[in-house]
Amino acid sequence: MADLIRPERPTRVRHAILWLTVAAYMITYMDRVVIASSVPSLREEFGFSMVTVGWILSAFRWGYALFQLPGGWLGDRFGPRRALSGIVVWWSAFTCATALSWNFTSMAVIRFLFGAGEAGAFPIATRSLSRWMLPSERGFAQGITHAGSRLGAAMTPPIVVWIMVAYGWRATFLLFGALGILWAAIWFWYYRDSPEQHASVNAAELELIHASMGGPRAAITKTVPWKKILSSPTLWYLSMMYFCYGYCVSVYLDWFPTYLNSYRNFNLKQMGYYASLPLLAGTAGDLMGGVWSDWWLKRTGNLKMARRGVAVSGFLLAAAGILPAALTTDSIYCVWFSCIAVFGLELTVGVSWALPLDIGGDYAGSAAAVMNTCGNIGGAISPALLAYLVNGYGWNVPFLVAAGLCVAAAVLFLKIDASRQISVESI
Repeated sequence: MADLIRPERPTRVRHAILWLTVAAYMITYMDRVVIASSVPSLREEFGFSMVTVGWILSAFRWGYALFQLPGGWLGDRFGPRRALSGIVVWWSAFTCATALSWNFTSMAVIRFLFGAGEAGAFPIATRSLSRWMLPSERGFAQGITHAGSRLGAAMTPPIVVWIMVAYGWRATFLLFGALGILWAAIWFWYYRDSPEQHASVNAAELELIHASMGGPRAAITKTVPWKKILSSPTLWYLSMMYFCYGYCVSVYLDWFPTYLNSYRNFNLKQMGYYASLPLLAGTAGDLMGGVWSDWWLKRTGNLKMARRGVAVSGFLLAAAGILPAALTTDSIYCVWFSCIAVFGLELTVGVSWALPLDIGGDYAGSAAAVMNTCGNIGGAISPALLAYLVNGYGWNVPFLVAAGLCVAAAVLFLKIDASRQISVESI
């Protein structure tokens, strides 16, 4: 009797690419939160006021916000392999250059250029997954990538404190910048812009990808259809929602270590430890949000509700955590309630970043860039405005503002329909 021929098992190259993307997200957040943990040392060395530090932190976020669209365009125009490799080398060089700063102006300019480089990271990385990840894997993929970013952010404060104590604050920027350059070399060597181009993808995996997407994807035209993209009501509701998210998460990424040190009276080592806990909770939120949304989609087939239900729940939970965290007089309780708040915020992120894939297709990079531009305008306003609010009204007011924006984001998400693709929306 002839041996039965077993069907070929699909390779898992798409999963290797996903984990490389997770590493990239980790590096983006490690590089951007190094400075947050370095603020006490910077203020001591340069004599910076809180408002001055706020503008330095904002400089990164303005560069990050203003270059979202060019960054997304780079990924759509030149492909994620070349575009992502190039921008990671760019921002890693300016991460290293931060160590050479000598005053406010030099540091602000370097941080702006660092932000301009990081601007393309998430849109291009989103584009890099659009031809690889199955639709049923997208929520998990965006959840795990953003969980990686928050895990990187959570790991960074204690590492930075250790390096600063041993070698000074400048060494931290040099070491983290070198890590990014190493990643860029690995990405350029391994990644390909489509599954058909990758030598390690077998026929079974290629068929699995093609079947999930209705066949091979056509070649991308060189012209990005900006009129169609910018005429999408879904995209603008998404972008306004992400403005609220960007403002709120910036409070925790940029100022939470300083808040613990100067207002909650934690010493430097305690600050490094406790500042990492909400970000670890956020890591769990990223993972659970993406998994929950994909599970909901598989169970019901209702894409709109699978995205909407998770995000609305997350924003309302965040608001419910921020209020007692700000108002309690117990510093340890403040940290635990902040963990709930950041968990809720991050529950929304995998869903938010799955939406450009849902509605944008091959132009997911450009759609994600519009969303992330608005998100990071909120993030750019947040650091400087927080400093002024603290000087004028104390530390509670910025957190109360953040709680209000979380409720606004939940309301906006009720207008978002993930099933309405840009290509078929009325213009």
